Amino acid sequence: MKRSTDRLLALAMLAVGTACFAKLYPALGGKPPAMARLEVFGVAGLLSVLAGLLFLAGLLPGAGRHDPAAPLFGRDAEIAPAGHPRLRRAALALPLLALLVIIADQFGPWRTQEPRSEPAKEVAAAPAEPAPRPSELKTTPEAGAKPATPEANIEPAAPAQQEAAKSAVPEPVAVPIQPMQPAEYAPPQPAQPAKPVQPTEQTALAPVPPQTVAAPPPAPPPQPTAPEGHRDAVVWLAVSADGHEIMSASTDRMIKLWDINGKRLIRDLGQQKDMARSALFMPDGKTALTAGDDGEIVLRQLSDGTVLHVFSSGANGGVRQLKISQDGKRAVSGHDTGSVVVWDLEKGTVLHVLPGHDWSVSSVAISPDGTRALTGSIDGELKLWDIVAGKQLRSWHGHDRGAYGAVFLADGHHAVTGSGDYTIKLWDLDTFKEIRRFDGHSGTVYALALSADGKRLGSVSLDGTARIWNMDTGAEIAEFDPGTGPMYSVAFAADGTLLTGGIDRTIRNWPATGGDGTVLFAGAPE
Repeated sequence: MKRSTDRLLALAMLAVGTACFAKLYPALGGKPPAMARLEVFGVAGLLSVLAGLLFLAGLLPGAGRHDPAAPLFGRDAEIAPAGHPRLRRAALALPLLALLVIIADQFGPWRTQEPRSEPAKEVAAAPAEPAPRPSELKTTPEAGAKPATPEANIEPAAPAQQEAAKSAVPEPVAVPIQPMQPAEYAPPQPAQPAKPVQPTEQTALAPVPPQTVAAPPPAPPPQPTAPEGHRDAVVWLAVSADGHEIMSASTDRMIKLWDINGKRLIRDLGQQKDMARSALFMPDGKTALTAGDDGEIVLRQLSDGTVLHVFSSGANGGVRQLKISQDGKRAVSGHDTGSVVVWDLEKGTVLHVLPGHDWSVSSVAISPDGTRALTGSIDGELKLWDIVAGKQLRSWHGHDRGAYGAVFLADGHHAVTGSGDYTIKLWDLDTFKEIRRFDGHSGTVYALALSADGKRLGSVSLDGTARIWNMDTGAEIAEFDPGTGPMYSVAFAADGTLLTGGIDRTIRNWPATGGDGTVLFAGAPE
């Protein structure tokens, strides 16, 4: 019986010793709170295990007990075990004390708290920059890459390239300078506002200060529509010599003739096979010359739109810009291949194919005497040509980005150009120096128009505004912002008011001194 009891005590002592050694585990990491208990638990565990082994080996027997029925003498008295009562009691006490220390360390109020490393909280950050405005996507061409054409901002999803039109008139002999730019671009989409950042689970736990949320701007009022209006952006406007009619060209391919005074559509003059780019009144007042991306320059009759003649540019590509000399004898076209073609309108033939620009031609102007032409391309390069002799007079880098809306002044020695660098510049064509700069637009200046007296300049931009400038001082006279998106076309009416067309499909009329404009001809319903 005593032997079984000792074995149970031995097992208990070994368990206590094992528990003490288990308490040593945190100390192995070298943490200061654990190091403070290292000696206590180490000694207690060692002694508890040792005592357990002694009890298990039977080396610490208890004191002998006398059986009252047995005599205290003789053999029984000799074999009665004396035991080691003090050592046995100490061996029993040590595991008990170690057990108490373990309990106190685990549950006592003095228990040392281990520092906890909290996980790093994620912080949601708002974007550093708002969404870029899409109305200006142009950059200066880098080496080895074609620059993106700003005209691409107004092009709808273009259909497949049309085959060269069949005509009884033979095609002009035109040598292509370089292949057409292969890529076409979709029209710009409205900028999407940046999405608000949603708080993460971590940030939601922290107190959030109250915030003031700005109410969204009110939606613009619906624009008037008319079934006879253009179905896409109005990219060209021209006013007749008598001031009574307007001709417009659109990316919907249609050419339309309007009555300004009657505020009505006179007729559809016809349709280009691809995007219409230009529509010009001929000096005779009876015909018009239109052109577009299909590469055809079409002579039309104003009375009924009958096609009188087709000039095909052939391998020179789509016609991006077209101008007519004041006497109506010549026309100059700029093409997406970079070619500049001079046409004899009286004979219906090509005078010169000028292989000048490395990039698509974006502006053309003809001097008042009809002997020189100024062209600009989408890399900002400007060139002055002798269109009679068919030779280049000068080339210079006039703008950091594409040059648009070139216009000669009445003296023939000065010209104005707009640009993708947001500037308008007045040039001296004798010295090729910049004389004046018109600053104010925040987007590509896409088209320019000069008033009849030459004292005011009208401009429209992809920033959605139209402006009137003082030619003598460069000061801004008026700014117009209908809030309907990019504007692409501009002209002065006979009464001095400004006419504009843009992505909203409408033709608007603006007072010469500033103020609110009116919708002269509404676009078709979407």
